[in-house]
Amino acid sequence: MHLERDHRQEAARIVQQHQAEVWRYLRYLGASAELCDDLLQETFLQYLRAPYEDRGDAARSGWLRTVARNLYLRSFRKPVLTVQQLDEAELAWRDFTRGDGGAEWLAALRECVQGLDGRAQQAVQLQYQERASRQRIGEVLGIGDDGVKSLLRRVRDTLRKCVERRLAS
Repeated sequence: MHLERDHRQEAARIVQQHQAEVWRYLRYLGASAELCDDLLQETFLQYLRAPYEDRGDAARSGWLRTVARNLYLRSFRKPVLTVQQLDEAELAWRDFTRGDGGAEWLAALRECVQGLDGRAQQAVQLQYQERASRQRIGEVLGIGDDGVKSLLRRVRDTLRKCVERRLAS
């Protein structure tokens, strides 16, 4: 009984530690949010079922991404990405996340969003937190659809440059 409880606690720790990274990785590959949720659950079920030799968090993270990637591939009748493209995406993901699951990048992004002026910050909040339509964003900000598109494009470019600067320093 005690061993079973320890196993459940360890499994819960591993899920908590790696779920956000695996979910973001699947989104990075192109999976919808709903598909990510399903694939994430199946990934961790496979982890719990499979005999797995613990070689540390980095190896576990790689193993989980591989399982998630394979599940993602199987979710299509005809794969959208080739195996080579997925391998390239894996390398780019490793470089992007710097071994921390993207936490450093997300922290830089949050700081950059807080540094935006009021209108740009409001547009980001409406678009990405509230999932508002462009029409709704335009109504709130008093601009047309094309203005919203232009504003969001400029804001994304500003945020990308800000994040790159923060990560480079």
